[in-house]
Amino acid sequence: MTRRFTDKKLLFATHNAGKLEELQELFAPFGVEVVGAAEMNLPEPEETEDTFVGNARIKAHAAAQATGLPALSDDSGIMVDGLDGAPGVYTADWAETPNGRDFIMAMTKTNTLLEERNAPHPRTARFCATMVMAWPDGHDEVFAGEVEGILVWPMRGSIGHGYDPMFQPLGHTVTFAEMSHDAKNEISHRADAFRKLIDGCFG
Repeated sequence: MTRRFTDKKLLFATHNAGKLEELQELFAPFGVEVVGAAEMNLPEPEETEDTFVGNARIKAHAAAQATGLPALSDDSGIMVDGLDGAPGVYTADWAETPNGRDFIMAMTKTNTLLEERNAPHPRTARFCATMVMAWPDGHDEVFAGEVEGILVWPMRGSIGHGYDPMFQPLGHTVTFAEMSHDAKNEISHRADAFRKLIDGCFG
């Protein structure tokens, strides 16, 4: 039996302003106040696992223990078939620079590696998101979502974040970065995981 969420305030264990805004919009209809880790002055825990669920658990439990609030985390990334599933859990790492994350650099690297391999077209990929809801008593619930698509080059669009400008979801002619927030929130990997979370903990 999935544990129901009965609090009014939820900590989203992320320092990513784009992700926080996305989650605040998704939670708005449920009357839940969503605060981010930066707002609570929480450090970013080291993500030492090699799976999405492992890293999501680290972040959620660290935030719940530090604040006494139920905490939601997600670990997400893009898995590129032509690169044997890379970058996967290391998606954000591919964008790391001494001055912060540079996803244009990461997307360029991805395309360059695909070209070097002569990866066949269409270049299929999927965005994966695993959400973990953790309570201060150590209990957690896990929800995974994904969306299939193809990679396009050159990049297109300026909305969204991360790899959105090179990911075109199946059945669509535009990239995530060319879609409105509402349109993306209907079909994204995070929205898929979120629907399962709502059914499990709020339904």
